[in-house]
Amino acid sequence: MSAQRALAQRTTVPRRPTSRSPMSRGPMSRGPAIALGTVLTLLTIAGCAPEPMPVPTTTPSPPWVSTYVTPEPTELAPLRGTTVPAGSLDHASIAAKIDNHWDARPQVGLESTDMVFEELVEGGITRYLAVWQSTIPKLLGPVRSIRPMDPDIASPFGGIICYSGGQQRFVNLMRQTPVYNAIHGQADTASTFYRTDTKSAPHNVLVRAQKLLAQHSKIAAPKQQFAYSLDSASSSAAKDGKPTVAVNYRFSSLFYGTWKWNADSEQWLRVQQGKADKDSNGKQLSATNVVVLRVNVIMYKGVPKTLLSGKGQAWISSGGATIRGTWSKGSATDSIRLVDENGVTIRLAAGNTWIELVPQTGSVSFSAPAAP
Repeated sequence: MSAQRALAQRTTVPRRPTSRSPMSRGPMSRGPAIALGTVLTLLTIAGCAPEPMPVPTTTPSPPWVSTYVTPEPTELAPLRGTTVPAGSLDHASIAAKIDNHWDARPQVGLESTDMVFEELVEGGITRYLAVWQSTIPKLLGPVRSIRPMDPDIASPFGGIICYSGGQQRFVNLMRQTPVYNAIHGQADTASTFYRTDTKSAPHNVLVRAQKLLAQHSKIAAPKQQFAYSLDSASSSAAKDGKPTVAVNYRFSSLFYGTWKWNADSEQWLRVQQGKADKDSNGKQLSATNVVVLRVNVIMYKGVPKTLLSGKGQAWISSGGATIRGTWSKGSATDSIRLVDENGVTIRLAAGNTWIELVPQTGSVSFSAPAAP
């Protein structure tokens, strides 16, 4: 029995304690925590993460197309200073010796002139040398005979000049200029000059101006004669001159007139011998600019001749005001130059111009607005 008891003691395993001390915990004690984290991670991967952001889809924009329209090129009308389409006035000017006798009024085409020069002739009456280029009327006139000062007036424009004849010595002077002479009675004017039955001779010779110009399409356009501003308000007279409501002039005891300022139309309205001077349509003649030049007049082979080579006093009225200055002209083909009392070039307002060549024996005065 003692041998069996000894064997039993050797084979009996001691009982382990039911609890462990903190110091007895090892790495295996973190197993449950790691397992829980692994489960949560797998759940997240399996479908519990936020939905991915959708990729936006874009529609391509149409290509940019400019709506800017390139403007047509422009230029200044050489005898008016107005802005016109480039090349639209690429043709000659037509000048004409226009009758201003009472029996010749109302004249035809004066309302569309670019420039008109009024000059003294024999008997104390006046005639016009009128120039058209911006607008060529269908008819113009009545035309009368040439005078010795007309070559100096017409030469700077080149182009064509129309007249009814004249003393041969004066016609010869005109033929020596760079201007084409269209004379009533010549073979080349048979279809363009005619006598109207609405007036009595010699105040009835009219010109088919558009037809005449078409016959001379190769003659060059005129050069610019004066400096211009864009409008009346920016002209030299309006900016630096004195307010004026009337320009009064006198050529002789018979021929005198007034230009009255009309603020509504921004035009000077013409009056002759105390009466409104009207065109063939019954409308009062008007001008954007009125230029008065004091000139010397001599007797030349029995007729008055205005001297335009040299210089003298000048008054330029535009935009309801008048500026004083000086005119000068070097030769027959030179343009008239206008400068103020400081020697600065005077700028006219864009538009038509009447030039009054008032002799030293005549007079000129200006009326200021009434005091308020």
